[in-house]
Amino acid sequence: MIGYITLGTNDLEMAGAFYDELLAEIGARRAMTDERMLGWSAESGQTMFSVIKPFDEETATVGNGAMIALDVGSAENVEKLYRKALSLGGTDEGEPRDRGSSMGFYGGYFRDLDGNKIVAYCLGWKP
Repeated sequence: MIGYITLGTNDLEMAGAFYDELLAEIGARRAMTDERMLGWSAESGQTMFSVIKPFDEETATVGNGAMIALDVGSAENVEKLYRKALSLGGTDEGEPRDRGSSMGFYGGYFRDLDGNKIVAYCLGWKP
């Protein structure tokens, strides 16, 4: 149902380098490049994750309450992606741990270099 998701950026090159390395940790690679937008996907037909320079040419800003959730399949991948984001200059918004959900939600929260909030998570986690 969702074809792609975009986050705003003010520096496409910086965001591209960050997400090239970060999303490679979960098997995604750049699937689209143009002068305003970059996109990544793990396989053809899946939802694409992208960064974009705003069409109105105004400064990209972080949406308060907006967040992208990446289902990475396992607690190991949650921790790997979270650590990678921080090593690339992302900032901590909540270390990976069980979030107390009946669905076994295990997640690690971080912000990218533009301040966009992202959670890497998996469901069905059991201690």
